[in-house]
Amino acid sequence: MTAATLSRFRTREWLDERWATPAILVGLTAVSFVLRSRILHAGFWIDEGISVGIAHHHWTSIPHVLKHDGSPPAYYMLLGLWIRAFGDGERATHLLSLIFALACIPLAFAVGRSVFNRTTGIVAATLIAFDPFLTYYAQETRMYTMEAFLSLLVAWAYVQGILRGSRAWCVGLTLSLAALVYTHNWALFACAGLAITTAVVARDRWKRFAAVAVGVAVLYAPWLPTLWFQVQHTGAPWSTRPGLHNLILAPGAVLSGDGPFMAFALVGGTGLAAYVRRRDDSDRRIILTLSYMVAFTVVLAWISSQVTPAWTTRYFAVVLGALVVVAARGLVTAGRLGLIALIAVIFIWTGYSAHNDKENARQLAAQLVPGMHEGELVLTTHPEQVPVLRYYFGPEFRYANTFGPVQDPQVFDWVDAVSRLENTPAKATEDALVRTVKPGQSFVVITPVFRDYCAWDAKWTETVWKQAVIWTHILETDPRLDQVQHVSTNEIADHLNFFKPLQGFVYRRVR
Repeated sequence: MTAATLSRFRTREWLDERWATPAILVGLTAVSFVLRSRILHAGFWIDEGISVGIAHHHWTSIPHVLKHDGSPPAYYMLLGLWIRAFGDGERATHLLSLIFALACIPLAFAVGRSVFNRTTGIVAATLIAFDPFLTYYAQETRMYTMEAFLSLLVAWAYVQGILRGSRAWCVGLTLSLAALVYTHNWALFACAGLAITTAVVARDRWKRFAAVAVGVAVLYAPWLPTLWFQVQHTGAPWSTRPGLHNLILAPGAVLSGDGPFMAFALVGGTGLAAYVRRRDDSDRRIILTLSYMVAFTVVLAWISSQVTPAWTTRYFAVVLGALVVVAARGLVTAGRLGLIALIAVIFIWTGYSAHNDKENARQLAAQLVPGMHEGELVLTTHPEQVPVLRYYFGPEFRYANTFGPVQDPQVFDWVDAVSRLENTPAKATEDALVRTVKPGQSFVVITPVFRDYCAWDAKWTETVWKQAVIWTHILETDPRLDQVQHVSTNEIADHLNFFKPLQGFVYRRVR
């Protein structure tokens, strides 16, 4: 190659890097914004109501409140600052999640380019831009897009800090891992997965990783007493033990389905398999490290959930970064076949659309609140619904569930929830609540519309189901009460397919 030709090539490459890459990233972000802002106005469901309720507490008291919830505090404290600045409406709180989802696009490019090359970065950014997992959670007031953002930082910092020996990036890995474990408890599985991966693939780097691990432990130490209490008393009683199928296909959760995941596994896996066999390739260790990190994290979570069920695929946002970078590299190494697979998957993903509302608490409130008076009772037989009901019905009413009156309706106390509910006498509790309603006054009862749905098979939800049936019978047969109104899902929104539909009953005390 002549000097003139080389100069032209470098000039073209520089222009491409300076102009084409930013244009691609801006385009991907714009398209992603359109896809992920269609239902920012969607109504809250149980978990979102809890998020907003917790965030409304005094900012410094949020960690203490979470002792009874089971989550770490980072997201809730950030949300607390956010709602004080921008309000607690659906659009406002969903916007925080959307910002993290959009920020993942340029970050994924930066990770892919830094770890491998520019093409891998563009493919990674493209996957992030269209991934329905992020589209779904970009419009939900929960922490999962924040986890995804941090998972990309962790993958980047591990490669640069541990594998490539940058001390500055080791500090970055310490901080990003600490932020991740303070955002979601499943990040602890990711930390353990990285430790095992280092021992298997990069044992010559163990001193660097040990220093990072000590740093994370020091930063996380203040939360350990709360975590220990949560492990003993909260957990996830609404979850079930995962089967072998769940283990094998778990990574597909963040790639939005078994079909796309199998496309990545078959096409990208074939490209990577040939790629890593070239033992002199400097990328080999990176690919194996990120792949093993994902695998070990999934296996550890699966094993833990056999002992204490806590399996929910959305929690795998903690490995989204490593998984996307590996998938992108696999598609690039697969050449034309990888390009075909990428186009096919993007085509499938663009057809995805999230439901406008996951739950109908907002619609029920719109129907029932106009006929209510200040101080009236709102009772739910699904106990953890209280925060979202309080959000939509308002603070001027009294709230109760099958445990009895709720002193703080913006949170739900998960401490020993199953045993407490099983040992709460339904008849005595109902009688005590009805006595707080004067003759001639009314109160509202909200209860789930139970379906043949696997979510009711867990220990907690099965207990809720049984208690709701008992409470419904007690209320219907209480001679002091008359049912004066029933607002069902079909009456308020025939065309919507609610994830967990609710129905409302209005009772009047006649004597």
